[in-house]
Amino acid sequence: MVDIQEKLKEIGPYIPAADDDMLICRCEEVTKGEIRMAVHAGMLTIEEIRRFLRSGMGLCQGQTCGKLVKSIVARELKVDPKEIEPAVSRAPMRPMEMRVLARDGGQY
Repeated sequence: MVDIQEKLKEIGPYIPAADDDMLICRCEEVTKGEIRMAVHAGMLTIEEIRRFLRSGMGLCQGQTCGKLVKSIVARELKVDPKEIEPAVSRAPMRPMEMRVLARDGGQY
């Protein structure tokens, strides 16, 4: 288990970079700077960043930005990208009104 406070001391403070406004996740409009700030705020896994910023949760489901996000996180954490666990894939879901389910005859 990684001690978050120890890791944050190790990587140091967030320092803005000239390319922080570069769009990494086009579907959810997440920038490189937002990903870097999330890491320095204590989000050390792809899953945490995904839930916080929604990177990789758009139409492409991370097929376009997944490797970029992983490499940015690895660079900020000063680790090899192979050490970064990938995000858990899930089937896309949408909220559904109960009346849609009731159309099948209502027998439960």
